[in-house]
Amino acid sequence: MIFSLRRGGRNGTEPETCARRPHRQRGGVPVIDFERLAAWMDEAGLPGKGAPVEHRLLSGGTQNEIHEIVRGDERCVIRIPPPEAPPDRDKGILREWRIVEALDGTDVPHTKAIAVCEDAAVLGRPFYLMGFVDGWSPMGRTSWPAPFDTDLEARAGLGYQLAEGIALLSRVDWKARGLHDLGRPDGFHERQVDRWTRFLDRIKGRELPGFDVAAAWLRAHRPLDYVPGIMHGDYQFANVMFRDGAPARLAAIVDWEMGTVGDPKLDLGWMIQSWPEDTAAPEASEASYVDLRGMPSRDRLLAHYAEVSGRQVDDIDYYLVLAKWKLGVVLEQGYQRAGDDEKLLAFGPIVLDLMKDAADLAESSGYAS
Repeated sequence: MIFSLRRGGRNGTEPETCARRPHRQRGGVPVIDFERLAAWMDEAGLPGKGAPVEHRLLSGGTQNEIHEIVRGDERCVIRIPPPEAPPDRDKGILREWRIVEALDGTDVPHTKAIAVCEDAAVLGRPFYLMGFVDGWSPMGRTSWPAPFDTDLEARAGLGYQLAEGIALLSRVDWKARGLHDLGRPDGFHERQVDRWTRFLDRIKGRELPGFDVAAAWLRAHRPLDYVPGIMHGDYQFANVMFRDGAPARLAAIVDWEMGTVGDPKLDLGWMIQSWPEDTAAPEASEASYVDLRGMPSRDRLLAHYAEVSGRQVDDIDYYLVLAKWKLGVVLEQGYQRAGDDEKLLAFGPIVLDLMKDAADLAESSGYAS
């Protein structure tokens, strides 16, 4: 889920207030009782006690709702599953909170952890409050904001900052931060092929050429030195925010729905799996949902990640094959349930390309674990 935490949002509107306008409802039932939220915030001793709550929907979907909350001079953001979200989202939202809270005090750009409520009786679902980030998201734009729209040297900094975010994340001492039981790092790579093969078998509606070739290669290869760490799980431009102006500065990594303790270098593979070889070529503008012309080359990104993280990247082919192969399976689920949804139907050829790329790289790579 992508959102902008700029006050006024992308259209320049002001936050809604309870007095001016009722909050959004579903079936006559308010999604969030903001008066009850204000009372809970007061009970929790949070800043702004007694002040009216102004609120503005930043993003809403089937998994999460995100609202900006303003009380006097204090601003924060609430993240809560909507009423129709599946029950397991309650555990998911608390899992996200653990990661956000664990990052406080680290050098990883992140939203500040403010408070969490595990009691669903308060607002109907567990929720947490995180800090307001003054910055911008690359999503929902037709071009980069100034000066990154015309200054290619400045634009390159966005790529380096993107890589640096997960490099810093990979250095966090997850055990010391209380995340010793967040994931299952032992046997992480041994589980990948079986897990995603079973997943595909449940949704399978067609043959995916290249799937078996890549799967067999992944079974026969392993990383050179797997060092567990915190991983985001869906790391890309879509899930970060930047500060305004140059030089490029990463403001926060956001959306931790897929966060776990596993192999941080899979985030790296995920980030660059579709990165063009030649970022100076005109076609780099169409290689992604953002214009990648002027970005650092893949090799330079890898070198920067290695320098900041202290991890070697000689086994990157393994992570690229795994990222392409896994992403293909994930998108295939959307394609199989597409119906007449044009957005999901568009996943069909993308999945085939990903599987072909994964198999081609597996067969051509000189990597040997």
